[in-house]
Amino acid sequence: MEAGKVKTKAVLSLSGGMDSTGLLVHLLEKGCEVHGISFDYGQKHKLELTRLTANLEYLESKGIHVPHKVVDVSVLGDLFRSALTTKGWDVPEGHYEQDNMKQTVVPNRNAIFSSIAYGYALSIANENQAEVSLCLGVHSGDHAIYPDCRPEFVQKMDDVCRIANYDAVEIFSPYLNNTKIDILTDGLKMGLDYSQTWTCYNGRDKACGKCGACQERLEAFALNNVTDPIEYE
Repeated sequence: MEAGKVKTKAVLSLSGGMDSTGLLVHLLEKGCEVHGISFDYGQKHKLELTRLTANLEYLESKGIHVPHKVVDVSVLGDLFRSALTTKGWDVPEGHYEQDNMKQTVVPNRNAIFSSIAYGYALSIANENQAEVSLCLGVHSGDHAIYPDCRPEFVQKMDDVCRIANYDAVEIFSPYLNNTKIDILTDGLKMGLDYSQTWTCYNGRDKACGKCGACQERLEAFALNNVTDPIEYE
């Protein structure tokens, strides 16, 4: 796994949030042929997928085609207990570093998503007889409470996938040691329109501004001296 190199073909796990959308533009600027994959896992904030669709349609209007698949694993919302999926369980308020935000951990989420996305990337690699990167937008701000966003997870996931398959795919996660502030700085330099990105964990029409995801996003905009273009309650 090399953070500095990406293949010309890439499968990108897209959530519709700031990080993966920023990585999408980053990959397109590098001339990559990007295939997007997203997951409906019964998340309360499914609005993120709607915003993602709007961004992909905008790119299409500019002549940039990004093939995109949404995988329905919404049954996980019933199987797994998390404040992000379980009905009647309110999304906690507070900063990511607060212990109560661990309620937003979805058990084994990134291992499941990465495995599916890896299989998709491997299929593209085999079909085209080409090397493919599996791209993940995880970053250092996630490390505090999400164990499946830590560097050791990404490295071990890459190792396991290589053992389980042939080495046609490698994981590319360039933001792994960067903060949300760094990611936003890069996105702004690339001219990314953040009005069609979604970060809030609450599934309402406007962002709550109080959950850990919102607070981290607002901090990133404030430290970049830019106003967040989305609406808040």
